[in-house]
Amino acid sequence: MDAQAKVIVIVGPTAVGKTALSIEIARRFNGEIVSGDSMQIYRGLSIGTAKASTEEQALAPHHLIDVANPEEQFSVAQFVAMAKKEIAEIVDRGHLPIIVGGTGFYVQALLGDRPLADIKFELPEQEVLTWTNRARKEGEQVVRDALAQLDSISAERILPGQTRRLVRALLVSKHSGKPFSAMRPEQQRNYDAFVIGLNTDRTLLHERINERVNLMMETGLLDEARLVKELPDRSTAKMAIGYKELFPYLDGAITLNEASENLKTASRRYAKRQLTWFNNQFDDIHWYNLVEHKGDLQRIIDDLKEFVS
Repeated sequence: MDAQAKVIVIVGPTAVGKTALSIEIARRFNGEIVSGDSMQIYRGLSIGTAKASTEEQALAPHHLIDVANPEEQFSVAQFVAMAKKEIAEIVDRGHLPIIVGGTGFYVQALLGDRPLADIKFELPEQEVLTWTNRARKEGEQVVRDALAQLDSISAERILPGQTRRLVRALLVSKHSGKPFSAMRPEQQRNYDAFVIGLNTDRTLLHERINERVNLMMETGLLDEARLVKELPDRSTAKMAIGYKELFPYLDGAITLNEASENLKTASRRYAKRQLTWFNNQFDDIHWYNLVEHKGDLQRIIDDLKEFVS
């Protein structure tokens, strides 16, 4: 098997410090940043999509920012094609690709992972818990051995450390009567990825989100919202959180303060959905908390040194 290109992936909810970390890693590891955000591709929509500022972009090369007009429709397939091209060119330059994503589906599609949405039944929670606890106490090999009795292909393909995926494969095979690999063939990832997850205490995260919304409102978010409001309804950009919450104010239906509070609420809910997605769809995230634990930055650097060596 040919060696896969190494990439760093940074995921996590909004307002948790992904941009700052990506720049720090890029500067330390000769990296280039590839945006994995479905809305940062649009020109002119900088405040509401929390793009890296001009000053921040000057600190490290950034890609897939401002590559489409707001009125255009843009699909995940287009994103994956463009991102793969950028990553290949970064690797050819001898640099380290750093994928920074708030849009979990885009990042997952780029890596080559497959979502589990095609599994049409829910797994028994108690069995999931039982096998997860056994893996923690006895080692994941106990799950892999049980899976091998039902689906030797998945038992061989699923990588070490992907305990959640092993448990899913085991229970899907058990309760469906079909090998997990036959229902949903495992795909080899497109890259050798080290996935960094950033998170913090929920109260602190909510405070940071509220502060970010206040700053956005102070620096011109309403002007961007007016632009987005005039876009065709079919435009993907019109769905972005950060704009549609302000439309009722622009129509005169609510006050500016009400619109701002609605945006804060929507942003907090979005952050919760982001975390749920990352936890459910990625089996190999290395979680860190840079907000509360400043020493986690050195942990990340040390872990990455080992990964890229």
